[in-house]
Amino acid sequence: MKLVTGLLAAVLLLAGVGASHAVIRIADDRGGRIGTYVDKYQGLRSSGEQVIIDGLCASACTIVLGAVSHDKICVTSHATLGFHAAWDFGANGRAITNPEATQMLYSMYPTPVRRWIAQRGGLKSQMIFLRGKQLQAMYKPCYLEAQASSPRPAPSRRDRDLRQRDVFTPDPAALARQAD
Repeated sequence: MKLVTGLLAAVLLLAGVGASHAVIRIADDRGGRIGTYVDKYQGLRSSGEQVIIDGLCASACTIVLGAVSHDKICVTSHATLGFHAAWDFGANGRAITNPEATQMLYSMYPTPVRRWIAQRGGLKSQMIFLRGKQLQAMYKPCYLEAQASSPRPAPSRRDRDLRQRDVFTPDPAALARQAD
């Protein structure tokens, strides 16, 4: 009987391992070049991985909403999406809104997100933020086990180092040189 129970437990364990999927967690991503994010998220879409938005996802990061299937995205209570118009560097290094790229970016978003943006005057140079109940009404909630029921402690250095492995974060120096 112990042998049968052991074999059954092993089969169930192996079945569970085969059915699991990788998870990508996005937090503290301020965005970057649109093309870079389109390429990154096309690969993510084809992988079928679950995406957890658990903090700031701003600018080009928000392309994930249109690139990845809606049923593969969930948001935590800490999720915040930041939207603004696309821009290029103009004379003297100043940011100049790019209407064509802004329209392309806007068209990538799902209808509820486009509607929310339109109700706030569209994509402009200033960032607008979607969070809280409005965001959770558009995307299914995801719960990070212990973090969902208790306040977040200050992360240790080890935790910060580990978190950087599962977060899409562009190089800050590159952001200073590149347009959205």
